[in-house]
Amino acid sequence: MDKLRAFLSGRDETNDNRTILQAANEASTLGWGTRVKGFVICMVIGLVCSVLGVCCLFIPRVGMILFIVFYTFGNVCAIMSTLFLMGPVKQVKRMCDKTRAFATTVMITCLVLTLCATFWWKIFALSLLFVILQALAFTWYGLSYIPFARDAILKFFSMACTMCTK
Repeated sequence: MDKLRAFLSGRDETNDNRTILQAANEASTLGWGTRVKGFVICMVIGLVCSVLGVCCLFIPRVGMILFIVFYTFGNVCAIMSTLFLMGPVKQVKRMCDKTRAFATTVMITCLVLTLCATFWWKIFALSLLFVILQALAFTWYGLSYIPFARDAILKFFSMACTMCTK
């Protein structure tokens, strides 16, 4: 906006040291209230789509396809909702942290493979496997934002496994 004002007023600013990403970030900043509203709207859409997908399971013939589409779209909306809170660049950086990189990779891969197995390969058993993996990866990814949550889950399951083998 400042560049437009400078251009229209006849001032020529050639000493602009900002990069393209900095300029885009400054131009696209949202207020905190708008960020929270965007987060809530996307999260609600994601939850509604996931619940709607489960409800569609009982529709004959197309129920499985609708479930997979709605559930996958719901997960994408849930991921997109966090973009509002942190901003896209910061969110992508956090998704690629060494603690979340594996979960992010598995989650995105399962999202894509779920849709491929449903629409391209038309193997619904494989689609369901990818939906289950998608849910597990999404949960593991979400737990990475809670301090020590993944360690607690791993410890719980290791104790449960040792109790079962005795």
